[in-house]
Amino acid sequence: MFSIIVAAGWPIWPLLACSVIGLALVIERFASLKTSKVLPPKLLDEAIAVSRNSVPAPDVVSKLEHNSSLGEVLAAGFRALNSNPASSEDDLRVSMEAAGRVVAHRLERYLPALATIASAAPLLGLLGTVIGMIEIFGSQSPSSGAVGSGNPAQLAHGISIALYNTAFGLIIAIPTLIFWRYFRSRVDEYLLNLELAGERFARHLNTLRR
Repeated sequence: MFSIIVAAGWPIWPLLACSVIGLALVIERFASLKTSKVLPPKLLDEAIAVSRNSVPAPDVVSKLEHNSSLGEVLAAGFRALNSNPASSEDDLRVSMEAAGRVVAHRLERYLPALATIASAAPLLGLLGTVIGMIEIFGSQSPSSGAVGSGNPAQLAHGISIALYNTAFGLIIAIPTLIFWRYFRSRVDEYLLNLELAGERFARHLNTLRR
């Protein structure tokens, strides 16, 4: 494998860098987009239960904020109500929406980088193949000897080596594109559920206003 990489020429090295970066981003996104870190199933019901009669103490709100992304949104509603007990339901929604935008930005982090790698890898592979073909046919030009003096077997081997760039580009791009689509749909689902949870929690907080 190493000999193939060396024979494919310098254009293969950007592809290898893309593969390493893409793998690191996929691992990071799997770790960051766990359900327990974003949208714990029972957290909303627990937050409503502990605030059935009044807003929890600041230390409880702080603990909720650091629990998960959903906890961060719910804590924003608690803090808005604590700072102004007469806040309207719209004011509470605005506070939670602002926290939700911060959460959304964090959930979508690195997804554009994955999309860029998925788009650029085939082009980098094609570039490497074109450069390799130019070098191969350049070495077979009349200036290097009589026309047809090149070894056909050597020429075929050189072409196959050049095509490795295209193959590497596709091998990197296809899984990266699949993972990008998977993470994109997962983030969209999280954002929808966060929005629905925020709406339900805003209605609950409205009953606590004084």
